[in-house]
Amino acid sequence: MILGKLRGMSSSPRGEDGRDQPASPPPLFSIDSSDPRGELIDRHGLSERDIAQIDALMAALAGLRTAEQELTDASLRYMQLGQTDMRALHFLIVCENTGTPATPGAIAQALGISSASTTKLLDRLEGAGHLRRARHPRDRRALVISIEPSTRSEAMRTVGATQARRVEAARRLRPAEREIVTGFLEDMSARISADGVDWGSDEDAGDRG
Repeated sequence: MILGKLRGMSSSPRGEDGRDQPASPPPLFSIDSSDPRGELIDRHGLSERDIAQIDALMAALAGLRTAEQELTDASLRYMQLGQTDMRALHFLIVCENTGTPATPGAIAQALGISSASTTKLLDRLEGAGHLRRARHPRDRRALVISIEPSTRSEAMRTVGATQARRVEAARRLRPAEREIVTGFLEDMSARISADGVDWGSDEDAGDRG
């Protein structure tokens, strides 16, 4: 009798073929799943509806991050370039659009890399036919970097066109809604900043390794 009851309490649902189906995984972006004991999140004043909306918002943000990463990966594969290379080409396109001379120093500052790394990056991209160096029109001692038209055309046709669809999503919002979304994203960026977080010393990291 007991054995029969236990058999009837199978945790996995059965499919049409009679086989056990895998149980649904718990939601990753749920307050209750991530913090069931309230160690991290203060639920005071939050109704069940509030929590459900926050869960949906966090899941939507995760979906956006996934879409962005998939787009980045696809663009890197298509252009056969690294992520820093693509950022450099994007910077060159922006400089060309705004009539701003793209010097090696400006590229290094925009990408947050050293002068030596910038030189290697430019050598690599020039060797692959993506950019060209020329003398600065007002300072013959300096160089100006420009993107090759064919590379610009390919980048704009693929990566640029896909990224531009973001504007369509923002365009559908009312002005007040854009202000709310902007404020929310700025607030979240500030709250999850790594600045001021005690990650421990390098020695601690070595001990954990």
